[in-house]
Amino acid sequence: MDSSANTDLTARITALAGELERQSFPDGALYVVATPIGNMGDISLRALKALSLSTAIACEDTRMTGQLLARLGIDKPLLSAHQHNEREVAEKIIPRLRAGERIALVSDAGTPAISDPGARIVDAVISAGLRVIPIAGASAAVAALSASGLIADQFHFVGFLPAREKQRETILDSLKNSVATLVFYEAPHRIVETIAAMVRVFEPNRQVVIARELSKVFEQIHRCPLSEASAWLTSDPNHQRGEFVVLIEATPARDDDGLDDAIRVLDILLEECSVSQAAALTSRITGVKKNQLYEIALARTDRST
Repeated sequence: MDSSANTDLTARITALAGELERQSFPDGALYVVATPIGNMGDISLRALKALSLSTAIACEDTRMTGQLLARLGIDKPLLSAHQHNEREVAEKIIPRLRAGERIALVSDAGTPAISDPGARIVDAVISAGLRVIPIAGASAAVAALSASGLIADQFHFVGFLPAREKQRETILDSLKNSVATLVFYEAPHRIVETIAAMVRVFEPNRQVVIARELSKVFEQIHRCPLSEASAWLTSDPNHQRGEFVVLIEATPARDDDGLDDAIRVLDILLEECSVSQAAALTSRITGVKKNQLYEIALARTDRST
């Protein structure tokens, strides 16, 4: 980038920062702040402002967040908020919010409470009648989806699968007819066995996207038929390094030939569930579109009353 472009970019950032000064950051609120998943350039101006205005920052790992804040030039007290102490941390945060403090909530990377700690804290704050303000930003799942080229009207975020083989395959089997793109997170030490399990459960021609180290120096997004995924992973040790997002292509929506079976399932579920619940569960089981099943369920419910 030449010097004139740098100057122009600096001027635009300065103008945006000035505009940010006119925005409201209410007192007595919990700020759920997304942080970079690797590239520091992904920090938003609004996130910087929220972190700098906070009285304290609740975080998954104080060491990692401390390093992040040091790079951002922000010095704030840190509260350790991991998966085993969320309720206790919430009990400490709520009186401080009631006293008018701003508290920020961050995870080690990305958006808190999505396969990361934070949801219980947010739930407790909402239940206490206090305000929660999300500060949008980086998300590994959304980044991978945006660059996947997989076309579906919806996606199903699964997150991390169980470590045990039987539990993992049971969950995968329940998802094999999903008409949504499936989104998984996986760690490097389990990526090979997870892909192997997917090969056993899903059709071999389904497209899979393996995205690793998103936004980092060694970012790699590989798309191939599922039948070729294991070979790609083992072809280079580097392919097994980093944090992973795995996407499985949606199964094609079933045509009317599958509707009779779906209606039989729907009728059974309507005996125990509401119309919306029955339609949603039947859609997950059969692959028939939920909206279509909802209309059928309404009609069948009306006839029975």
